[in-house]
Amino acid sequence: MNDIVYFDRYRQTLCTEQVYGDEALRWTYGTTAGRIALHALVKRAVFSHWYGWSMDRAGTRSKIEPFIEKYGLDPGEFELRPEEFGSFNEFFFRKLKPEARPIDPRAASVVFPADGRHLCVPDLSQCEGLFVKGEMFDLETLVGDRELASRYASGSLLLSRLCPTDYHRFHFPVSGTPGEARLLNGPLFSVNPIALCQNIQILATNKRVLMQLTTESCGTMLLMEIGATCVGGICQTYQPGVTVSKGDEKGYFRFGGSSTIVIFEPGRIAFDEDLIKQSRQHRELYAHIGDSMGTIL
Repeated sequence: MNDIVYFDRYRQTLCTEQVYGDEALRWTYGTTAGRIALHALVKRAVFSHWYGWSMDRAGTRSKIEPFIEKYGLDPGEFELRPEEFGSFNEFFFRKLKPEARPIDPRAASVVFPADGRHLCVPDLSQCEGLFVKGEMFDLETLVGDRELASRYASGSLLLSRLCPTDYHRFHFPVSGTPGEARLLNGPLFSVNPIALCQNIQILATNKRVLMQLTTESCGTMLLMEIGATCVGGICQTYQPGVTVSKGDEKGYFRFGGSSTIVIFEPGRIAFDEDLIKQSRQHRELYAHIGDSMGTIL
């Protein structure tokens, strides 16, 4: 299986992803024995719940410092010092200092909802595929609603993939009034490109949470969080019906890699040029929450 290559907006260069659990992931999705284990156990919620529970144990604190060192994280961004976390999971869904992720102040900007590797689709009705040409998930299956899928069939989409090494809280891309979160249950396959290149429909069938955000500037947007293998939970921290500002926290993932999706009504956003350029090459763009993904039309 090939390395995962993405474009870093800040370093302006191509980078090869350091995959957490790389050997186990490649065994699971690249061998016959691994695929048997995947369908027998790994994709099931009980496996991920157990793994998430194990990362809540106090003894996992010993994993924090080696993880920070191996993946080059900056403890200066954290609200708490590494030794103050009670478990690895507390470290995993850590909060950052506000100044570590400033929010683009321009009124017309729409910001990334999470740290991660991002792909955009300017028009879903003309999508040629995400990670591989010709491979795209089914929108109706993703949102679990035929009428809603029809409404956004020509809309725009942003997919943000969070690795285990990333900051794992997700935020609102624009100001507005959020609705109730709706759970769409499903299995918990990995959302790493190693898995998605084999089956892009994982994104549309994994356990996920859907919410509608009503805005004055950008119509009604669909915000979704997608679970994955070893994600102990998708936790919402916002209050339905209470107006939020661009960049406000929406929630967080417990242990594991995962993804968020933002879907816009047709003709509502012009994505930034670097995001479009990389997406056309089926290559992800790395950027932080709070930075611009595009401009409201």
